[in-house]
Amino acid sequence: MTRTGKEDEYYIKTQNLSVGYDGKALIEEVNFSVKRGEVLTLIGPNGSGKSTILKTIVGQLKRIAGVVLLEGGDIRERTRNEIAKKMAILMTERLQPELMTCRDMVSTGRYPYTGHLGLLSEEDKKIVEDALRQVDGLEIAERPFTAISDGQRQRILLARALSQQPEIIILDEPTSFLDIRYKLELLSILKKMVREKNLAVIMSLHELDLAERVSDLVVCVNGDRIDKVGPPEEIFTSDYIARLYHMEPGRYDPCFDTLEFVPR
Repeated sequence: MTRTGKEDEYYIKTQNLSVGYDGKALIEEVNFSVKRGEVLTLIGPNGSGKSTILKTIVGQLKRIAGVVLLEGGDIRERTRNEIAKKMAILMTERLQPELMTCRDMVSTGRYPYTGHLGLLSEEDKKIVEDALRQVDGLEIAERPFTAISDGQRQRILLARALSQQPEIIILDEPTSFLDIRYKLELLSILKKMVREKNLAVIMSLHELDLAERVSDLVVCVNGDRIDKVGPPEEIFTSDYIARLYHMEPGRYDPCFDTLEFVPR
């Protein structure tokens, strides 16, 4: 995709960001940026800090140092409602809302626009309907959210994010709990939305084959640092992936996108 002018600038960017807990930095010098129309994916071993980075970007964790820029300005200078109109978030916690249909769940994405009473206008309802349609969710719209499969839940949560009409979506392990069919389906829908809506996406993934297929840029998280940032063709080589995941050389096969977890 060719972008000119303002669209060619980053949409969200981290500068010398340090993340961690209780004032103690676990990862320092986190520097990356993503433009609209791009998918940036964080990969790395379990416990390497991918979720910590994402939670710091969205404000669920307090940053230790550095800055997160949204459209060129410090994200902390925005109100929560302003951020909600720009950014949609899908984290790994498994929601169990009582007495809510799938349509009700998607409708909550309109709350930044509805005021204190949360009453949806006809325009809001049309946006919810369109979001359901985009994820092929109309057939389950009236079913209880708690009564659908994990794959269907992720589609509905993505529809909720889309109903916010965001400019960036941040997802933490969106394919967790899903079988391969639903993993591919969810990421295909997401990639389509990136192209059609010119969204920016930042997410973390465990599945290296999926990360290679869907990403425009890959950030490699290795415990206490960002080890490497680059396009998929630079990242997904047997030597580098084996080193990132602390495996024996040759255990990652880039032809078949397989990684055998045998420690050195």
